[in-house]
Amino acid sequence: MEVLTVTLNPALDREIYIDNFELNKLHRLRSLERTKMSPGGKGINVSIALAKLGIPSIAMGILGGYVGKVVLEELRKIDKRITTNFVHIDGETRENIAIIDEVNDTITEINGPGPVVSQEDIDHFLRRYKMSLSRTNCVVISGSIPIGVDEGIYAQLSGMAKERNVCIFMEATNALLTKAIKQNCPDVVKPDLRGEQIVLDQKLEEFEDYVEAAEEIVNYGARLAVLSYKIKNDIVATKEGIWLISMTVPLEESHLLGSGDAYVAGMVYHALRKKWDLLEMAKFGFSAAVAVTRKKSKEMPSIEDIEAERDSFTVERVK
Repeated sequence: MEVLTVTLNPALDREIYIDNFELNKLHRLRSLERTKMSPGGKGINVSIALAKLGIPSIAMGILGGYVGKVVLEELRKIDKRITTNFVHIDGETRENIAIIDEVNDTITEINGPGPVVSQEDIDHFLRRYKMSLSRTNCVVISGSIPIGVDEGIYAQLSGMAKERNVCIFMEATNALLTKAIKQNCPDVVKPDLRGEQIVLDQKLEEFEDYVEAAEEIVNYGARLAVLSYKIKNDIVATKEGIWLISMTVPLEESHLLGSGDAYVAGMVYHALRKKWDLLEMAKFGFSAAVAVTRKKSKEMPSIEDIEAERDSFTVERVK
């Protein structure tokens, strides 16, 4: 198995489509077609995207309760290329809700916190993770962590992968990512900037702040750093330079759900099936993210979808 994905805080994702969504107002759904339920969590989304691209993976993490059973059942239905290896606990797996308003091109996300996880549960997961690393070439560690898990967990997972010469892709928020970068820097780093624009404990405001943050991540040891800048752009940094990728076609922001995970999957695919050309990996990931926005729901793109977007952006060297 080439890829292992880690989702410590999976979710049952619910997409609800409401035109002209307003606060403090009753909205009635007129059709079941306006709702969708699917297994979620960033690592799980990457496994689903990789399966669409023909790459098998082991999806692992922590699931619990009735919702956890539903997530597992739905995930197993999607593609036989996805092997599951989850630790099961008593606590209830979270649910995430996305309210999508296509008329006003908005998306409102409400994400649950996840269950309380004991140290015993974490130790059980770590034993499984250690064994799974011996069966893989690449690990994707992404998303949030449930209650009770130390913020140093991603640094620990990254260190265990490094000991076995497994390449590491990581997407996470500042607190989780900072410890990992400073202690056991992953090969490919994509900060999750959806909720807050903070990287390495520094708030990003100006364009130069993003460039400096990307450069600093590479200085810590990452081979590739990708930072989202104002939704339609990405700053890409390697030891050879820094580039700005800018989307040149219209973007429907209400269709962004899952685009970041498709980006990561696109980079993994390019690394495994094409070559470790870092800038080309980022460009392929960007194409995958754009392709997702063409879909109405959280649907991962095919190779043909991705290739169709290869001219949807420009690349400019900035440093």
